[in-house]
Amino acid sequence: MTESHALPRIVAARRTPIATRGRALAALTVEQLAVPVVRAVHDDATHVLGLPPVVADVVLGNCMGPGGNPARVAALGAGLGFTVPGLTVDRQCGSGLAAIIEASTAISAGDHRPRIAGGVESASTAPTRSVDGVAYARAPFAPAGWHDPDMTRAAEDLAEHDGISRERQDAYAARSTHRAASAVAAGRFTDELVPLVGAAEQDEAPRSGIERLLPRFTPLFTDGSLTAGNTCRVSDGAAAVLVVLGGPAHGSTTPGLAVRAHAVVGCDPALPGIGAAPAILDALDRAGVDLAQVAAFEIVEAFAAQTLAVLDRLGVAEDDERLCADGGALALGHPWGASGAVAVVRLFSRLVRGGAPAGTIGVAAASVGGGLGVAAVFEVVR
Repeated sequence: MTESHALPRIVAARRTPIATRGRALAALTVEQLAVPVVRAVHDDATHVLGLPPVVADVVLGNCMGPGGNPARVAALGAGLGFTVPGLTVDRQCGSGLAAIIEASTAISAGDHRPRIAGGVESASTAPTRSVDGVAYARAPFAPAGWHDPDMTRAAEDLAEHDGISRERQDAYAARSTHRAASAVAAGRFTDELVPLVGAAEQDEAPRSGIERLLPRFTPLFTDGSLTAGNTCRVSDGAAAVLVVLGGPAHGSTTPGLAVRAHAVVGCDPALPGIGAAPAILDALDRAGVDLAQVAAFEIVEAFAAQTLAVLDRLGVAEDDERLCADGGALALGHPWGASGAVAVVRLFSRLVRGGAPAGTIGVAAASVGGGLGVAAVFEVVR
């Protein structure tokens, strides 16, 4: 196994505030969200490395448009120079994490130049798409003849399939919200945020009085258990990291997160919410790490039902303090193409900024529409 000091290493990590679609960031395009966070990561890297990194590529996840390779647009807009190309990745709500994996893989394959990677989504300004003049909300996740539910329907089906009650879902959503509120009060998001002056300088606050609100939400489906309270809010936001090759031989001894292993898997498109579970197990196996050794999990909380289904398959308790310790997407929102990168930024704050000792293990993961799972295992290096 490769020594952690010679693995791809994340040495800078930032994100914008996250805001519900149509609210604080509604006027900002994908470009206007991505450029500030790419620039901030480059500036942070210049500070920690002692000189500006010569970036080989910018890799960003994005799901809903506007097309035109937003990663290249962000590279140009951030002032990295016209020689820096860009790659836009679409693995739906795993896109931001997949982009970081893509950048890490390129470095591991022998091109040791730094890369900026992450994700961006402006659900508020996403273009209307149509076929023969008929608008549609999303493209197919599976070919004709396959079951291809919308994500909300799929989460409801998964709750029924696994027997996950509304009470469990509401309790999980309340816990995520309380954890996020505690993080805001303690300032644990401050150093990772890139304020967007004139739009939003902080996340939209987690819902207050959540226990009072949750019982009032009506089910999204007749006789169902999903509600607007235990389902994430579609959101706008961006997140990015700088990936370098670590180790003295490569000029980087900067503290960070070494990318130990990663995995992208497929699962039944009818129950896409479970995808993170096999991806996590696969990535841990590749890293030679047991679940018990993981100090921090960041799993994209698209739905409480989906997150609980993943935890049940892993054998991780739903109130485990390692899991989304500062709240997750149920509290802050889910900017689809960015959320996987937000998870990595959160790990960076919890473990690197938070002073975790070298060797501490963290995992980021997402379940993905169409039946995919994306996961990565990280190790603190100092």
